[in-house]
Amino acid sequence: MGLILIGRLLQFRDLFVGQSLGALEMGKLFIYLCPFFLLVLTPIATMLAIFLTFLRMNSDNEITALKSGGISLYKLLPAPIIFCLLCTGADVFFSLYGLSWGTENFRSALVEFARTKSQLAIQPGVFNRDFPGLVFYADKVDDEDGTMRSVFVRDNTRETMTATIVAPFGEIRTDPKHGRLLVHLENGRIYQQQNDQLSVLKFKNYDVRINLGSLLSGYDVDDPRPKEMSWEKLLRISKGGDRGGDIEPKFFRKVEVEIQKRLALPVACLVLGMFAMPIACIFRGLKQQYGLIISMGLFLVYYTMLSLGITLGESGKLSPMVGLWSPNILFAVASVFLLRMAVLEHSFRVRIKLFKKIRRKAA
Repeated sequence: MGLILIGRLLQFRDLFVGQSLGALEMGKLFIYLCPFFLLVLTPIATMLAIFLTFLRMNSDNEITALKSGGISLYKLLPAPIIFCLLCTGADVFFSLYGLSWGTENFRSALVEFARTKSQLAIQPGVFNRDFPGLVFYADKVDDEDGTMRSVFVRDNTRETMTATIVAPFGEIRTDPKHGRLLVHLENGRIYQQQNDQLSVLKFKNYDVRINLGSLLSGYDVDDPRPKEMSWEKLLRISKGGDRGGDIEPKFFRKVEVEIQKRLALPVACLVLGMFAMPIACIFRGLKQQYGLIISMGLFLVYYTMLSLGITLGESGKLSPMVGLWSPNILFAVASVFLLRMAVLEHSFRVRIKLFKKIRRKAA
């Protein structure tokens, strides 16, 4: 679990370092990212908890003692089932509500950091070139609210046209919903030069969009990806709402895959938890460190199947429902078979000869 957390954090390494964030700001962003982590970590945590618990009981012969008292494995099922259902409920919350809450707050925090950075970058009486394709100049800048007086902007972001914008008033605004950072100008003029033609436009309100990717170390917050969308928005898109027919087939498939993933992962808590119980009872003479390796390997098999289903679903080669639910169905069937095997006291005695040889040589 720690490796998964570290791997996810490394994805935002350049972002955190580039923003020169303090410990408090980084802690806040990490909290917003927690639903992303917990959605995947809760199933494996459930599996590990049940596996290690029953493995310890089996190693200490507690299960044998319970069977001697007339208590079969079937009578032990309610406790792990209740635990799995609680974990499933928690993962449902992360999937349907926590993920959208974390995404919205994470994007809002990033846009606010970008606004603060932009506000600090624009100094009065200085031509600022920190923004690619844009040159800013303001005669006066209010440090508290970021309002600017006598603003000059040179916009070279378009290949075929250059715009020079002059306005008596401007301010930096944010649009967290769409992940945008804007320089709002009022009552000014735009001088557009295209080839040999020059045109002058007068405006009352005009917004210059700042490229957030250049400010946030390449992290794009403009358009949320399906895995960052709320559950309600995913359902609207799948039913033809939110842009309707303008949605690309590839993007639509990603939405369908994301819907199935958010349903399949919470159910995986129950499936993997009930799969771990008979596995722990079947293996005897297995130490906890080796049991941990086996359980992690089994989860890796599940996660590999899930990733394969996601890839095939997004490519259109397999139905998202089939690809995302096949691992749960296969592991559920295997758990029923293994539970029957454990009740009949069919077990595997594990002897790790390789590790024993290594220990003898080290001694």
